[in-house]
Amino acid sequence: MEAGRAAAECILRVDPNADVQVRPLADGGEGTVETLVQGMNGKVREIPVKGPLGEPITAQYGIIEESGTAVIEMSAASGLPMVPPEKRNPLYTTTYGVGEMIRDAIGQGLRRFIVGIGGSATNDGGAGMLQALGFGLLDKEGAPIPYGARGLEVLAQITDEDAMPELKECTFRIACDVNNPLCGEKGASAVYGPQKGADPEMVKQMDAWLGAFAALAKEKYPAIDPDTPGSGAAGGLGFAFLAFLHGELQSGIQIVLEETKLDDYVKDADAVVTGEGRLDFQTAMGKAPVGVAKLAKKYGAATIAFAGSVTPEATECNKNGIDAFFPILRGVVTLEDAMNPTNAHNNLAATAEQAFRLALAWKNR
Repeated sequence: MEAGRAAAECILRVDPNADVQVRPLADGGEGTVETLVQGMNGKVREIPVKGPLGEPITAQYGIIEESGTAVIEMSAASGLPMVPPEKRNPLYTTTYGVGEMIRDAIGQGLRRFIVGIGGSATNDGGAGMLQALGFGLLDKEGAPIPYGARGLEVLAQITDEDAMPELKECTFRIACDVNNPLCGEKGASAVYGPQKGADPEMVKQMDAWLGAFAALAKEKYPAIDPDTPGSGAAGGLGFAFLAFLHGELQSGIQIVLEETKLDDYVKDADAVVTGEGRLDFQTAMGKAPVGVAKLAKKYGAATIAFAGSVTPEATECNKNGIDAFFPILRGVVTLEDAMNPTNAHNNLAATAEQAFRLALAWKNR
């Protein structure tokens, strides 16, 4: 929203009669809660939950009262940055706090959920989340399994008799932009386990435990498929949402575009402004700016993007709907100077002003 206001300021400087609308944008990852709450007249709720290591922490989620929606980032309760490097061990990290956020939101009367599942510290297949929601994940003696991936080693029984009955009234849209299956060489443990502290032996163990978890879950819910793309997201949390909560895994940017009803604002626009910290080849693979550009093209609007920096591969963005893009830095500076909020605002406003001066001159030629 701050970047949008900086661009709006410069456009109005060029053409004081322009009708400029600033709208929120996120891709389902970090910052989604803040962005949607700011842009959709929502509010933030803080609650105590269990952190990734089981310690008490304070987590935030967003409430959009108009649509009865909770906006949750799993990383607010179970994110990798919360765990110091020397303590990173997915055998012990849990998603229990994610379930506590969902449980609290249900208590607030919310039944629609948008959940971003990037940045996890966990590899427990969502077991902790399910336990917090009342599902029984039990060992041979009928006792709850321990938190973390190690709990799956002793999992012998899954029950849902005590699961929150309100879950049947809930819908879950899961912002997921990875296609990993639950298990195997492209699965949760093999691909993401090492960055969470797993050594090669742990990766093998966790992969086998997740496979056994999926087999046990399939006995109870025959329609589930652990090979569904995205099941391996967030250490298997994607699988838990699919199998137990009937969630839909969708592109993060697509969810946000629909929830913010950006169509309504773009359909009559002459130009759409978007941007990113750095425009590169990854941007062209479906990140937020390209999602916006495709929507703009649907209505014949031009798309201009601004970024802190651009790479040579960013020209791929031109092939994917972004008509022109501009880096906003105007000199050689340190990263710290570039990211200073005042400098960033001034740089973006100045660059956008020149871009729109050119556009206006071209229009009036």
